[in-house]
Amino acid sequence: MNINKAILHVFDFVSCVNVFAQAEMDLGNKTAKRYVTSQAKRAVGNLDSKRGTFAENSLFAEELRAYFRGERDFVGLSQQIGEFLVNELSRMEKTPSTDLLVIDFEGDLDQTVREMTDEEAEAAFKGRGTRYFAIILLEARQAYMHEVGSNDFGDAATTIARHHAILPNPSQKVASFALIDGDAMTVWFVDKEREIAGDTRWIIPDGLLQCSMEASSKEVLQAVTTVVEEVAEEYGANTAVALSKAKAYVAENAEESDEVDAHELGREVFADEPVLQERFDRAVSEGAIPERVVVEAAVAKRVTRNHKIRTDTGIELTFPAEYGENPDFIEFSSAADGRIQIALKNIGHIENR
Repeated sequence: MNINKAILHVFDFVSCVNVFAQAEMDLGNKTAKRYVTSQAKRAVGNLDSKRGTFAENSLFAEELRAYFRGERDFVGLSQQIGEFLVNELSRMEKTPSTDLLVIDFEGDLDQTVREMTDEEAEAAFKGRGTRYFAIILLEARQAYMHEVGSNDFGDAATTIARHHAILPNPSQKVASFALIDGDAMTVWFVDKEREIAGDTRWIIPDGLLQCSMEASSKEVLQAVTTVVEEVAEEYGANTAVALSKAKAYVAENAEESDEVDAHELGREVFADEPVLQERFDRAVSEGAIPERVVVEAAVAKRVTRNHKIRTDTGIELTFPAEYGENPDFIEFSSAADGRIQIALKNIGHIENR
């Protein structure tokens, strides 16, 4: 990940003082560079990101295209974004102080999100890939800190003070952000409904970006697994096997495409059960899930890697999804009384955790 440019604007709705930075952040500062890089990685790796498509008449899309063509300056564009957001947020009845972090960077959507060392931040900072433009709202939080001073007699004294403008930790989820692919102009965002001047609004997709709001890859996968489980349960099939097959299919498909054919998935999951295939196809046709499911490769790998089951006897098992249909490793069978039996095979070593 290569951070090309970053800027931070401060909106303090408690003191009613807003600071629009007039210069980019100094990324030679290790602390600033590490924080910015962590936030950029967190944006590209967010499983809850919804997809969006710019409206044909989106003014923001025009401005951003001009920026990528070199016709708009970074600082001016970020200030314009900040002015819009301040105007919207200031009309809320109770607005938390918020900083606006805008980043121009290059990176890879398949990133591992975690706390980084200085060395890892330096390596990530220099890495290259697809160019992105990120708009991140950092809501301030209250925190208590010690203060050191002296009393009236000159003795060293300490106290506890409350501070209102503490930035979120790099490891925390960001409540609202937008991420735009500079080449394809694809939009990903996370936002929440806000009550502004008596109306409920999504200020990032509806107000700022002027884009559509589609389900996140995580939401789509949850819908797919719900339908698979419901069909399997309806006909008495093993839900654990069906779900692990579905996850394994999505993960394998993600290697080649970010689109999954729902009907093909049903045929794969219920390969030897035409009645269940037909029932799954009917659920797709009825709109339970889209006929073509869009799932980001990075999300598919993280969400479908493992499958977890919990029995009514309190036993929990987590195993690679592709093992669900491989009897050499795990096998499900039914006893004469209808109870489920699980056999774990070819185990050479067990670790206690």
